[in-house]
Amino acid sequence: MKFLHTGDWHVGRTIRGRPRDDEHRAVLGEIAAVAADEQVELILVAGDIFDTAAPAPAAEEIVYRALLDLASVAPVVIVAGNHDSPARLRAVAPLLELGRVTVCASVQRPDQGGAITIGGLPARIALIPFIGKRGIVRVEEILSLDTPDLIGEYADRVERIVTALCRDMTSDTVNIVLGHLMVLGGETGGGERTAHLFDYAISALAFPGHLSYVALGHLHRPQRVPAPAPVWYSGSPLQLDFGEGEDRKAVVLVEAEPGLPARVETRFLSAGRRLRTVRGTLADIAAIASGLGASGLGASGLGNDYLRVELEEMARVGLAEEVRDLLPEAVEIRLATSDLAGGSASPPRRLGRDPGELFREYLAYRRIDDPKLVAFFDELVAASHETDGPGADGYAT
Repeated sequence: MKFLHTGDWHVGRTIRGRPRDDEHRAVLGEIAAVAADEQVELILVAGDIFDTAAPAPAAEEIVYRALLDLASVAPVVIVAGNHDSPARLRAVAPLLELGRVTVCASVQRPDQGGAITIGGLPARIALIPFIGKRGIVRVEEILSLDTPDLIGEYADRVERIVTALCRDMTSDTVNIVLGHLMVLGGETGGGERTAHLFDYAISALAFPGHLSYVALGHLHRPQRVPAPAPVWYSGSPLQLDFGEGEDRKAVVLVEAEPGLPARVETRFLSAGRRLRTVRGTLADIAAIASGLGASGLGASGLGNDYLRVELEEMARVGLAEEVRDLLPEAVEIRLATSDLAGGSASPPRRLGRDPGELFREYLAYRRIDDPKLVAFFDELVAASHETDGPGADGYAT
């Protein structure tokens, strides 16, 4: 049988406030086209279909339309991720089931939906949606155990769930695990929620060697994790964070038959805008914008990429606006030289010194060079002195 593995769509995600709905429509349409061209018999979606547990109507429209488009090619199976709402997915599961989309929102016993077969396919699929710490470790253990013991307790219990769901799999079927899990050995992409990574991790040795394929979501970088079985993350279909700027986004195509190793191929995706980081002085940025940059990129070479600009400049008011005038697609601007200069072992005396002198000293410490800001501070100090006078109690106000 042949199947497609995708996940971590994060529909509804914005990039510094800019919506990415059109990009998601395009890339999910591209995935549906790959599924149709490859004539896959099954489509696995490894969680985090939404970016938030309470998605906007536009995000729901995109996701449900995409699922139905995929289901017109082959049956679809989904597990919930840590960004998804299990209750929301359970609510729509009966409707999605009518469209050949099977949803697993929470861990179930093998005989109650935790391990399933789809139609006449020769496959057994164990379903492991994201399991939060509070969903598997008792409150009294959270309060009483040290962090290393708590992490070990979590991993041990999740690994027992994996074992239970895979126990009845035989060599007569293609044995698949579809899960939203953090597996040790995986490499993060930069856009993942860090609180749900290594504190919620399990060993790759948890997956028995008789598995044909393990389809995972949670990490945004497409990759295989070293393990006794073929353990793969499909990654996110769009670059979601600037830490993913070098990633080539993909889906995973798998051919498998009972008792034999799966054949795995990554199919790269082209839809969606790239996230790129550029660095230099304001003059360098101006050169890039005019097509004269040393990199040879120029504004035309950047296309419609979203940009993070790391400026090698002293801070001043209006600097970000100057950059956006040059590069309108700059969604994040930060100073590459913003590290504090560091103080001496003995801080200088401040008592009795002029406020303007102290303010200039502070700006120098913060590596900020802005005459307008200094002038404004001096105006505020002068205005405050003009209003000073004896109060009703005889003291200066």
